[in-house]
Amino acid sequence: MDAIDRKLLNLMQRDASRTNVEMADDVGLSPSSCLRRIQRLHKSGVIDRIVAILNPAKAGRGVKAMVTVELKLHGEQHMRRFLELVAAEEAVAQAYGVTGETDVVLMLRLRDMDEYDAICDRLFRDETNVARFYTMVVIKTAKEETAIRI
Repeated sequence: MDAIDRKLLNLMQRDASRTNVEMADDVGLSPSSCLRRIQRLHKSGVIDRIVAILNPAKAGRGVKAMVTVELKLHGEQHMRRFLELVAAEEAVAQAYGVTGETDVVLMLRLRDMDEYDAICDRLFRDETNVARFYTMVVIKTAKEETAIRI
């Protein structure tokens, strides 16, 4: 990956809806050379996917909550089972198995607190292997970035 690739990736992370001709002009390449580079970056896996980033409030998912989860039983199979359970939930935007006292960290995008309550019933109660969970509802966002510094 050279300086032109990095510049293209930064441009795409800011606004991937720009045309190939616009990006080629910004990096000083012909449109065909620019397109070949972008295709190579896709094929090599550097570009995982191209998506639209929605405004959560306007999309009806204005409540954001972070949940830390401690499992009762540990081990790969128990972690995998719980992560599969949370991955099936539409409101779970991000799910991570982590180190430390907490086993799992979740980022939820919710319509309202009724949806949160229903998710709690499905994920954190009964036979889901959850010992404890702690929820933090986000009231202010200082920074939320999707770009990876290149």
